[in-house]
Amino acid sequence: MPELPEVETVKNEIEPHIIGRTITGVTLLWAGEVRSPSPEEFVKRITGKKIKAINRYGKYLVSTLTGGEFLVIHLKMTGALIIGEGEAPKHTRVILHLDNGKNIYFRDPRKFGVMKLIKDPAEITDKLGPEPLEKDFTVAVFAARLKGRKAPIKAVLLDQKFLAGVGNMYADEALYEARIHPEKIAEKLSQPEVKRLHGAIIHVLRAGLASKGASIVNYMRPDGSSGTAHLFFKVAHAQQKSCGVCGGKVERIVVRGRGTYYCPSCQKK
Repeated sequence: MPELPEVETVKNEIEPHIIGRTITGVTLLWAGEVRSPSPEEFVKRITGKKIKAINRYGKYLVSTLTGGEFLVIHLKMTGALIIGEGEAPKHTRVILHLDNGKNIYFRDPRKFGVMKLIKDPAEITDKLGPEPLEKDFTVAVFAARLKGRKAPIKAVLLDQKFLAGVGNMYADEALYEARIHPEKIAEKLSQPEVKRLHGAIIHVLRAGLASKGASIVNYMRPDGSSGTAHLFFKVAHAQQKSCGVCGGKVERIVVRGRGTYYCPSCQKK
């Protein structure tokens, strides 16, 4: 699933192509991608609107349109936004046609993605925790939010109300870097562990962003190319590979329903 580095990369790379452009039409190849309003009303209300800005909130992309509405896109598990002309890429579900002759193709093989129009970005932001790459995400803020959390730390990191944008891959990488077992109860992390994990979260997200995201399966950048962050992962999706620190084998367990990769020697329970 695209996480913060992937969605931020999409935002950064699609922005120059869409800001100031007018949406001249919409082709719905699969209307189920549009969640609200109705597909017919969606097409009617978005056609003719200019894109004034695009922002990322957690894993959401929110475009500011003229007329006071906002276009929300969530790539979910297999979504990608591709900029191009001509024939749509395979698995394209929605095409937004722009006034410069280019198109935004919403490619989504498994049809989990979401497009909708909203009146206020607070409908999204009010449901999200702090942005981990913002300056106000301090060790103190992180420690305070961990208090009273009785779930495994891996599950807590995946809770978007706790922290915005962190998903399965980068949670595994951060816990490995901090040498914390993914099943350790969140509120029981020691002060040194909290500090290490805080720094590790920021580090792995920045590294992922610098590598333009991780193309494990379906994620691609707006030009159709792949990110390279996955080439540098230490444990994520690395079952039975050797740990670069101890030489032991990376193992996979399930934590609250999510596949989790870790090194049993470096991340002792």
